[in-house]
Amino acid sequence: MLQPAQAAGLHAASVTSAAEPSALPDARTWNLLFGTPLLSVAEQQALSAVARLRQVVAGGEVFGHQEPARALVALQRGDVALGYCSADGAFHVERPVHGTAWLDQSSAWLGERHTMDARASADAVVIELPREELQRQAELHPNLALRLVASLAREVQALAANTHELMHKDAPARFAAWLLQRCPPGDPASRRAVIRLGERKRDIASQLAITPETLSRLMRSLSRQGLISVAGYTVQVLDLPGLRGIAKTV
Repeated sequence: MLQPAQAAGLHAASVTSAAEPSALPDARTWNLLFGTPLLSVAEQQALSAVARLRQVVAGGEVFGHQEPARALVALQRGDVALGYCSADGAFHVERPVHGTAWLDQSSAWLGERHTMDARASADAVVIELPREELQRQAELHPNLALRLVASLAREVQALAANTHELMHKDAPARFAAWLLQRCPPGDPASRRAVIRLGERKRDIASQLAITPETLSRLMRSLSRQGLISVAGYTVQVLDLPGLRGIAKTV
């Protein structure tokens, strides 16, 4: 949680720089944002023609929930936390985002304010796609418009799945699913994985809609069951199949 004095300096910490042509998002970045099928070269060029890059140092503001959204915003690289800044200036993390991923691709289309505050957890490079310029490109490239719709649909689907988990899964199942989502890709037959936690315990608890004390109890419970081992910010998953069993869907 940021202290008031830190929050007051967030805007000053945000650094905007003009993007050199060589710094523009490459094919890999666009395809990570839009998924499969891969974008055509023409579609990538249409996006790059309107893209603006902004460098934001750790602690800097990416956007605020009182700020009118005039562009779709994505994270090219780095770490950004989405959440809310309270009246006392403290920032409450709701969801961490690691590049490359969307930060807000809906508010600009509606001509409204951003729905959340976004702060850089580490130095980050942010992509902004001004809505009016992007709309003109979409009119010239109809398939790009369809890809934008599909990208928004995937975000809605992910939010619906998250809401379902919060409403229908108990705390142990939610935490097990949260851990599984953060396991690095590996051998499907492997029973083990190592997870490096980049968030504070209270921020993780907030994502799971539980208290930090409940999170500590869950960690101890899974450790006693031989499913995980926790040392500082490192979680070793000792029994992936067992963890999947805890995270079972309803």
